[in-house]
Amino acid sequence: MIELDCLGKRCPLPVIELARRIGSVEIGGVVRVLADDPAAAIDIPAWCRMRGQEYSGSPAPSTYDVRRLI
Repeated sequence: MIELDCLGKRCPLPVIELARRIGSVEIGGVVRVLADDPAAAIDIPAWCRMRGQEYSGSPAPSTYDVRRLI
């Protein structure tokens, strides 16, 4: 798992960073995005649907897990 600290960054920067780094993990691996912009709660799951990745949920406030599928 890699963790992206995007706290304090406004959307779309957390999604851009996620897109940039998702290829750094093996298929089946997880990228954890830390983002406190309220738009991240909508943007990250939407990005996953559009890009064929799995949004695994938010295990804690301001935390979003994305599993690489492709």
